[in-house]
Amino acid sequence: MAIRDIIKIGDPILTKISRPAEINERTSQLLDDLTETMRQFDGLGLAAPQVGILRSVAVIRVDDTIIELINPKIIAKRGKVVEYEGCLSIPELYGEVERPQSIFLGTYDRHGVFHKIKLEGMAARAACHEIDHLDGKLFVGVAKNIKEKSALSDQTTK
Repeated sequence: MAIRDIIKIGDPILTKISRPAEINERTSQLLDDLTETMRQFDGLGLAAPQVGILRSVAVIRVDDTIIELINPKIIAKRGKVVEYEGCLSIPELYGEVERPQSIFLGTYDRHGVFHKIKLEGMAARAACHEIDHLDGKLFVGVAKNIKEKSALSDQTTK
């Protein structure tokens, strides 16, 4: 496993659509590296384009569990919630983003097994955010009330 450099906003790779990933040892290694990098930077999710790789691979953290996503597709969405979110590729900004309260998604695991899973709350938000990365979209493109991290911290402590 290795900690990878995180690509920052302004790099054109973040606006490109990822290609489907193959199920192989390189993808398994990428999943391990994404997980280690996400943990190192205290993220809730990380997608391959954020480390410079245009493959449809991402990880999200739900409590102490890591969910690995290979070629994920959202099948259904339910409800709407607006909350602040941030991004490891845009570390100083947060904004209000509308996301589904719950989603059903289809994804492959590192062994090539297809899974349909239901995610709710923050897990659904994180999965949608990372899938947006795979589609070349950044949260700042749809966020409202964008604020610097320091301003958000000041608001939440008052």
